[in-house]
Amino acid sequence: MARGSGMKTTPHPQVLGKAPLGIGLRHSAKRDRKSITLHVKLEVLRRFEEGEKLTQIARALGLATSTVASIRVNKDKIRANSQAATPVSTTQLTRCRGVLMGRMERLLSLWIEEQRRQNLPVSTLLIQDKARRLFAQLQREQGSGAQAETFGASNGWFARFKVRHNVLLTGEPAVADAQAAARYPPVLRTVLDEGCYSPRQVFNVDETGLFWKRLPERMLLALEGPAGPGPKASKDHLTLLLGGNAAGDFKLKPLLVYPSENPRALRGCSKASLPVVWRSNRNDWLTPSIFQEWFTGCFCPAVESYCASHGLPHRALLLLDSAPCHPVHLGGLSAHVRVEFLPKNTSALIQPMNQGVIAAFKAHYLRRTLSQLVQETAGTDRPSVREFWRSYTVMTAVDNIAKAWAELQPATMNSAWRKLWPECVPAGAPEHNVVPQLRHSIVTLASRAGLGDVAEADVAHLLQACGEPPPRSTPREAEVGDVSGSGLPCEAGKGLASRSPESDLTEAMVGVGTEEASVGALRPEHLAQALSHFAAGLRVLTENDPNRERSLRVSRGVHCALTHLRELQRERRRQARAVAGPQEAP
Repeated sequence: MARGSGMKTTPHPQVLGKAPLGIGLRHSAKRDRKSITLHVKLEVLRRFEEGEKLTQIARALGLATSTVASIRVNKDKIRANSQAATPVSTTQLTRCRGVLMGRMERLLSLWIEEQRRQNLPVSTLLIQDKARRLFAQLQREQGSGAQAETFGASNGWFARFKVRHNVLLTGEPAVADAQAAARYPPVLRTVLDEGCYSPRQVFNVDETGLFWKRLPERMLLALEGPAGPGPKASKDHLTLLLGGNAAGDFKLKPLLVYPSENPRALRGCSKASLPVVWRSNRNDWLTPSIFQEWFTGCFCPAVESYCASHGLPHRALLLLDSAPCHPVHLGGLSAHVRVEFLPKNTSALIQPMNQGVIAAFKAHYLRRTLSQLVQETAGTDRPSVREFWRSYTVMTAVDNIAKAWAELQPATMNSAWRKLWPECVPAGAPEHNVVPQLRHSIVTLASRAGLGDVAEADVAHLLQACGEPPPRSTPREAEVGDVSGSGLPCEAGKGLASRSPESDLTEAMVGVGTEEASVGALRPEHLAQALSHFAAGLRVLTENDPNRERSLRVSRGVHCALTHLRELQRERRRQARAVAGPQEAP
């Protein structure tokens, strides 16, 4: 238009910073963001590795092509993040968090499992403090590049951590999910039908701790005799991974995790020739890396060889619980082995290895150890019982572990699947519970060895204590900051043979509830402060005492002794609320 036409021009809407009405509406409508779980991302990477094209993967999984391409670009970060996830969290984790945070949470979850295994206290404050120290340690190891990342272990982080890693402040037997356990067998049958698996092709493995050089306490007292203190209950501990197939005719070679890679007893011995798979870890934990290496290097070749020798198709199903040491991506490491995870908190109820197999193995191990003791000390010119026990090395324990594992009958292995897969157990087959018979045999061997009158209850306690947490009868949710968070039963800390300092301390505290006049001035804040100091002291002890058995006994005794103080604290709180209520009413 001519400059001199006299008509007033209207500025373009974009000049004023505004868009036309139609364009504004089109741009303001945000597209819903679709969260992609870690499981889906791992599935995308698996399909890429199998040679599928980008567009095919996007069409099959209902994803945008750009999203699939972005997952491929970030594959290293995604795989690193999967190492720090637990089986439960794979369906919930959507963002790739920092590798440093992932490593810290993985180490923290392993530490929590170790605390539970030793029946040591685990509470919110303890976990948060441990998380901060682990994060700082990892930062120092990473160098200056990791110093920019901060971490405060807030309550919000702890709430999310519990969800991601299935952390509970009470033991699994106390919170076992009976409903989930009842719902899972039909789900398993669907998986079995889809894969056409026979009982010979379905496997289960589980970890257990073993104090490989320990006797019932009355035996130790008999060894001490009038000459004074003799050998004490040994703290030597190792972790075993045991398992086999549902048919019961194939037991896997045990995996053994020991604190030392080259102990003196194995000097000059080839580990490849051992009857166990030997691995080492400073804390004798079964870590995700050890488990993954065992899966690819031991389990898969063993299954392939077994299927070939029995004329079976080369495919298998491995059932695992949701322990933090079981990597979530195992199913993607083998084209022939499918990995399924049991529902959380159902291991004690339906996992086959926990239905008497591990208990029978430990009874066989103890009986074999005592039988060896009797044979080598009987007669003249033979070593004494004391001398035999001092010469009992981890090499001898390895042989006894392998022989005890071989002694388990196929019927025992097969019967353990009765709850999870009853169809694979022959109709009318009796339950094979050999533990009571083995206990009686152990008592007889102890008497023959001259180790005194050992009751079956002592043997049962020892079998229970060999790395397994005692059953908890009354679950109770731990309070924040309360040192009772471990859910420890008082019975766990009582000695079997004689009075202990822990029992004396417990009896000293019994009068707390009856002497109201002497403690009437104690207010809830005083009790909370005292309990927090006890918790801090026990934490220092358990983290620095090299004698795990000693710190465990002290912790048990203190927790039992503090039971009445915790009850008094709750009573004081109820009284304070009752008094405050009427005052606030007007």
